[in-house]
Amino acid sequence: MTDAKSLPALTPIGDNPTFLWGMTNAERLRRLARAEGLPETVPASGARLYVNLDFVFDPVWLRHILTLPATVVMDGSDLVMAHLTGGMRPEDLAQRRGELTIIDYRDNPQIYNRQLRKLECPFIQRLTPGTRREIERKSYFGAYKGVTDALTKYLWPELALWLTRGAASIGMTPNMVTAIGAALCVYATYLFAYGHYWTGMLAGFIFMVLDTVDGKLARCTITSSKWGNVADHGVDLVHPPFWWYFWGVGLGSWGLALSNQSFLLVMIAVVLGYILQRVIEGMFIKDFGMDIHVWQKF
Repeated sequence: MTDAKSLPALTPIGDNPTFLWGMTNAERLRRLARAEGLPETVPASGARLYVNLDFVFDPVWLRHILTLPATVVMDGSDLVMAHLTGGMRPEDLAQRRGELTIIDYRDNPQIYNRQLRKLECPFIQRLTPGTRREIERKSYFGAYKGVTDALTKYLWPELALWLTRGAASIGMTPNMVTAIGAALCVYATYLFAYGHYWTGMLAGFIFMVLDTVDGKLARCTITSSKWGNVADHGVDLVHPPFWWYFWGVGLGSWGLALSNQSFLLVMIAVVLGYILQRVIEGMFIKDFGMDIHVWQKF
């Protein structure tokens, strides 16, 4: 982890009026810098992080270069960002190239994204009105975890992209999306309890799509928060047993109610199985520092 005292001060280069996810590139960069705790004043080491506003990049690049003083990221002959110390400036790069580590994006460098559990070459691209939607698409799909469920990966990414763009354009926050999704989750539970399974599954489906949207909106607009993350994952963890229980209750509306003993045994099996699964996942993360489903191929 980078020592806060050694972090460089952000120094944007140039200007770019093109909006991305409802904000300028300068505002996006300020949010990224704030999220990483970059100082507003230049530290004693003289460290600065110079960033060319002509370019947009995956946030992984920023986190990566913060750990690498005297490192420059290029896109061919164009400077993208540079972590410089000792008062060195971008105009000094040609004369002092031997003192620097140069990373060229066109060499396809691989960086491990611990947050999203994947190894890849994160995107860098010049931001213009003509490339805006392409970049939004790259940043959206770049926010997907390396391992996820089949429905999230294949069924609704395009729908969620459309909703994420719409939410960003009207200024919705991720927490607003989470709240709407949570309300639908509760509504689905109510519908299951009275045997309205198809309507309940529709509400549950929309909830699951919004569960994708809130996380992508947070990552794409750089508005992730501790409590937002707690609320999002809290609903994810807590709701399944309630759905299962009230699905069973709803069988009575169709004349298919289980006996009390059978219902109790089924609930014990599925709920204890769910709790055991979560405990195993937590223990694996604690002991090995990774999620169990990225340990090795199935």
